[in-house]
Amino acid sequence: MSRHSLLFAACLGLCAQAAAFTAAAGEPYTLRGEFEQGAVVFGHTDPRAAVSLDGRKLLLTAKGEFVFGFDRDAGPDAELRVTPPGQAEVVRHYSVRKRDWQIQRIDGLPPKLVNPPPETEQRIVDEAKIIGAAHERDTAIDDFTEPFLWPAEGRVSGIFGNQRILNGTPKQPHYGVDMAVPVGTPVHAPAGGIIALAEPDLYFTGGTLIVDHGHGLSSVVVHLSKLLVKPGDRVQRGQVIALSGMTGRATGPHVHWGVYWFGAHVDAQRLVQPMPGGKEH
Repeated sequence: MSRHSLLFAACLGLCAQAAAFTAAAGEPYTLRGEFEQGAVVFGHTDPRAAVSLDGRKLLLTAKGEFVFGFDRDAGPDAELRVTPPGQAEVVRHYSVRKRDWQIQRIDGLPPKLVNPPPETEQRIVDEAKIIGAAHERDTAIDDFTEPFLWPAEGRVSGIFGNQRILNGTPKQPHYGVDMAVPVGTPVHAPAGGIIALAEPDLYFTGGTLIVDHGHGLSSVVVHLSKLLVKPGDRVQRGQVIALSGMTGRATGPHVHWGVYWFGAHVDAQRLVQPMPGGKEH
C-alpha cells in the first residue's frame, strides 16, 4: 500500500471518528458504532466511571475511551452498565440487529477437501488454544482508538460472514476480509499495538500474526510468507510487519485480515474506509 493511500485512509477515519460520537440527552456516555452482528462500538465516558457490557468489565483509557464488539452470530440483546463517579449506575438495554449472510452450498466434493485428515486433529486443537489465548488479552494500551488502515491494497476477494456448506456439512464462516495480492506484498499493521502471536506455519492459516490493539481488540493477518516481527514487539500503525503469501490452507495468494474483540469475531471492513482505487468485492 502506498504511503499516500495509508495517509488518506487515516485522515478519513480520523474525521469520521471525531464526528460520530453521539449520546442521548442526560446519558453519562457517548457511543460511536452500530448495535448489530459483527460491529465494533467505541465509547467515551468519565475516565473514573465503571463500565461493563453483558457482565464483562471494560477497561477505560486515561481519557475515558472504551470499546466492545458483537460476534457474527451475536444477539439479540446487549446490556451496558455505566456507573459515573459518585452517581447511581445507569443500565441500558440495546437490541443487536441481525445481519443476512451469504450461504454457498457445494456438493460432490472429495472428502479430503471437506475435512482435514484425522492425523491433524491434535495439531488443530493445540493451535486453536494458542490463538484463543492471544485473543483473550486485555491490555491497557490504547492503540484501538486510532483510525484503522487496510493492511494491504488489492482487490477485495472475500468478505466477512459468508459461509459454505460442503457436502451438506456447514463449515466455519469466513471471519475476515481477503485482499488478493501477489506473494511478497508488504503487509502493514492496521493499527498500532503489541505482537501477541507470531507463528510461521499453522495448519489452517500458515504464517500468522496477531496484533493486540488494547482493551480486547486485536487483528489477525494470515497466509503470510514471511514474518518481520516477533511476540512482544511494539508496532506502529502502517508499519510493515510481514510479507503476503499463500501458506496454510490458502488456495491462492492473498492477505486475510480478521478483527476480534476477545472471542467475538467482528467485521474488519467496518473499521476502514473503502479500498483505495475502488477495488471492493
